[in-house]
Amino acid sequence: MSFEPLLLLIAAVFMLAGFVKGVIGLGLPTVSMGLLAVAMPPGQALAIVILPAVVTNIWQTFAGPHLRDIIRRLWPLMAGTIVGIRLNAGALSGPTARYGSIALGVLLVIYAIVGLSRFAFEVTRRDEKWVGGLVGIVTGLIAAATGVQVLPSMPFMQAIGMEKDELVQALGVFFTVATLALAFNLTAAGLLKASTALPGAIAMACAFAGMFIGQAIRLRLPADAFRRWFLVAMIVLGVYLAASAILELQRA
Repeated sequence: MSFEPLLLLIAAVFMLAGFVKGVIGLGLPTVSMGLLAVAMPPGQALAIVILPAVVTNIWQTFAGPHLRDIIRRLWPLMAGTIVGIRLNAGALSGPTARYGSIALGVLLVIYAIVGLSRFAFEVTRRDEKWVGGLVGIVTGLIAAATGVQVLPSMPFMQAIGMEKDELVQALGVFFTVATLALAFNLTAAGLLKASTALPGAIAMACAFAGMFIGQAIRLRLPADAFRRWFLVAMIVLGVYLAASAILELQRA
């Protein structure tokens, strides 16, 4: 794809991803990685996602009064995620990188099915530290290979009983830490470079525009219905990504 059509694609993808984040409070990396991976390798897609993801998550991190309690409760999850990302460093640029689209497709399907089923479990305060560390390591391993950080971190944060406003802020804190760790991986692998600055800036501007539109529309739309159709679309996209990548590997 030539440069100008690529920038138009990036603008459209991040407008949609920002809109989704504005309506349901999360999903910017998930949606943008899923859509961009149709047109480029996951490593290149993640290099573009990094800047808008970091900036929007920093904004979300400080948009609430729960930061101290969140850090106190989630530091094992965040530390484990950093460890997992470092353990799987190079997954997006090494010999297994061609399987990234398959892994991303499968992850999108799992993410959507978990969301549609509203699967939930409970972790007690006594156990949340050690469970959080293990969940963080698994999340980091997955994130390093796919760029998506929602599983199993998101179900864990719900399982420890965080309330709505605290959960939204906690997602901002966690995703900020995880995305910065991924940025370190990308820089070390040579994937994050000056050529990604313009696409990243366009992505960030469009993501914020989409977020503001989504936040305005959230008050008028039934959020549950939107969330349900969004997750169904993620299943379709995930199946398409995985199937396309498998067919391409078979032809190679």
